[in-house]
Amino acid sequence: MKVKVFVTPKETVLDPQGAAVREAMQHLGFAAARDVRIGRYLEIDLVDNGDVAAQEKKLRELCRDLLSNPVIEDYRLEMPNESK
Repeated sequence: MKVKVFVTPKETVLDPQGAAVREAMQHLGFAAARDVRIGRYLEIDLVDNGDVAAQEKKLRELCRDLLSNPVIEDYRLEMPNESK
């Protein structure tokens, strides 16, 4: 089972990397970018133990405590659809 984790700066937090990329995009002629946010993307391949709810709960704890800084970052966890 492959899980996707997206970690991005909170909307209220200044993102200097994103601002630099946005400015470079505009310099290269792509003026349509209003805002750019730079974050991290992780793919975690899990052993399917049959207890998806428990794995999701543990993953949310890991995202909160290890993979993101909850003061300045948000995370989004994408679990595979159980019907697949």
